[in-house]
Amino acid sequence: MRNREITNRRRLHETTREMEAARAHYRGKIIPKPALWVMDAETARLAASNLASRALKAGDAAPDFLLPDAHGNPVRLYSLLRDRQHVAVVFYRGGWCPYCNLHLRGFQRRLPELRDLGAQIVAISPQLPDNSLSTQEKNELAFPVLSDVGNNVARQFGIVFELSDDLVELYRKFGHPLDEANGEGGKGELPVPGTFLIDGNGTIRLAHVDVDYTRRLDPDDVIKTLKELNGAGAAGRTTPERIIKNRQTT
Repeated sequence: MRNREITNRRRLHETTREMEAARAHYRGKIIPKPALWVMDAETARLAASNLASRALKAGDAAPDFLLPDAHGNPVRLYSLLRDRQHVAVVFYRGGWCPYCNLHLRGFQRRLPELRDLGAQIVAISPQLPDNSLSTQEKNELAFPVLSDVGNNVARQFGIVFELSDDLVELYRKFGHPLDEANGEGGKGELPVPGTFLIDGNGTIRLAHVDVDYTRRLDPDDVIKTLKELNGAGAAGRTTPERIIKNRQTT
């Protein structure tokens, strides 16, 4: 029993530790200083814009959406909520982003626990469907990976920003041309990475948005919140269809 407890403690926030190691590696050994200046200037600009404070928060109603998965099948948020008590919507920049891949693999690693707690994971990016399929296959993800071409859903969550020309060109020099990843119309915008845990009533119960794309919500924090919510019970739960009807009549 003690060995199991030690193992569990070592696993706690494993994804965060991996991302911190990646940050130190890329910033310390890989990315040239002039490129870091461009990236850091963009992060500082986003922080000054207060974008994160304008994004949807815990207690807000989550907008329903219908998006294609990596195989072209339509996936609707409120349909998922019918099947599961909760859905964690994970917005990521794209499969070209190493931090995004680490974050998604972290959710895959914790997927059995998340499902046991009544949750489904959905990953969303502005990538074209073929690129979403590559992301899913490369990371061996067993949850839906959706394409939000044009960032329409991300915009509803309040997390879309316009990239500077310098950053677009920098990504191109790094081998990440956003027009190829997201289509010509999507080369100048990205979502700020965000994770939203949504309950069966369509209410956001946990939200994390950080303009520093190297900082993400750890899957273990989602698990902790799910345990707290499950302990509180499901009293007063209504169906997503009821919510939609209520919104249409208000």
